[in-house]
Amino acid sequence: VQLQASGGGLVQAGGFLRLSCAASGSIFSINVMGWYRQAPGPQRELVAVITSGGSTNYADSVKGRFTISRDSAKNTAYLQMNSLKPEDTAVYYCSGEFQLYGGGPYSRYWGQGTLVTVSS
Repeated sequence: VQLQASGGGLVQAGGFLRLSCAASGSIFSINVMGWYRQAPGPQRELVAVITSGGSTNYADSVKGRFTISRDSAKNTAYLQMNSLKPEDTAVYYCSGEFQLYGGGPYSRYWGQGTLVTVSS
């Protein structure tokens, strides 16, 4: 499974960006897709996730500002980020749990990061 993330960039505080994550490969089923971020330092934190049933979960710090959505037909997840703050600056990683054709358990995959920089 390959996860291709795009949409990062430089934006002023109060602005918006939309991240996309397209999954490709021998995907039979997707359990969950989501976004994590890592600012300078060792910790990678959950930003938002969406399940196959459409349930969502957000970090408290982004609730009301970020919206995760999913296009199941395209195996793509989106993260609409509004009212961006300098503290949102981080590398954003797409991730998901996928089951491949041929059976087997769901496994987690990660995409390459995309940098989001919010200037004050």
